[in-house]
Amino acid sequence: MTIKWGIISTANIAQKAVIPGIKESKTGEVFAIASRSLDSAKETAKELEIPIAYGTYEELLADPDIDAVYIPLPNHLHKKWSIKAMEAGKHVLCEKPIALNAHEAQEMVEASKKAGVVLAEAFMYRYHPRYQMIQELIQSGEIGEIRGIHGVFTFNNAAAKENVRYKKDWGGGSLYDVGVYPISATRMILKAEPQAATVHAFFSKEHDHVDMMASGMLEFDDGVALTFDCGMWADFRNRLEILGTEGRIEVPSAFVVNQNEQDHFDVHTDNGAKKVEVPYVNQYALQADAVGQSIQSGEPLPFPAKDAILNMKVLDACLTSAEDRRRVEIKEG
Repeated sequence: MTIKWGIISTANIAQKAVIPGIKESKTGEVFAIASRSLDSAKETAKELEIPIAYGTYEELLADPDIDAVYIPLPNHLHKKWSIKAMEAGKHVLCEKPIALNAHEAQEMVEASKKAGVVLAEAFMYRYHPRYQMIQELIQSGEIGEIRGIHGVFTFNNAAAKENVRYKKDWGGGSLYDVGVYPISATRMILKAEPQAATVHAFFSKEHDHVDMMASGMLEFDDGVALTFDCGMWADFRNRLEILGTEGRIEVPSAFVVNQNEQDHFDVHTDNGAKKVEVPYVNQYALQADAVGQSIQSGEPLPFPAKDAILNMKVLDACLTSAEDRRRVEIKEG
């Protein structure tokens, strides 16, 4: 069974990355797209060779031929339209962060269980084989015990002041937009949840007081910490370093895939440095296939929806820490 996807919104991430990824996938096809403007939907559908265009999201959700939807709407609309889609019997791939807080994420997971559909958070980088390769390398003991992780993701888009990233009530800010990457990656690598967050941020008056830059630390067991920074008004970087007692792993392009030699990662030990080559693949296609295969087989997702709740708990703590200028403990459960 081929999964027929509907796309809710003509957002740039959908047009440039996710739609081409679904088209390249083995399990899915892009069947329809919806926008608040029928003309916009038709224009995008024509350009990207999508069979059907709708002028409202409701019309797309009412289409019985659509199996799953991808939702790249502004963050404050994720919960509303994900739940509407699931109540219509559609499986959902929702752009990160899945919601504005852990409570909203919990509501979404409960809705997916009630409807009996798949709910996935769109963290494309997790499906790239290099992270399995990194995990295997760590488990082999080559770099010893992990002592710390450092991750960064920054870019400069500050001039575009009307961008949805700069609307506080819409879930704008660098922690939501790019801080989620080193945070989720560290949770994945360590297979653990942090106990506390300490974050310092620059809140810009020019950008509706969203956090344009944030630097922080997450405390994990055994004295291990993630130190990170994220920003939307800084030079571009997207790197990850995993520090062990016997060596370290450096991922120069940790979240963005270029499908060239920039995607490889480096391992440094007492035996010297080596470059580990990774396959040149479309991580958006791999993400679509992971969701598609779960829909087809009924098998659990590699990253279950509950993971999104846990990730939002960490983001909640980070934002509270930045706003209150204090260390915030993260409660279990």
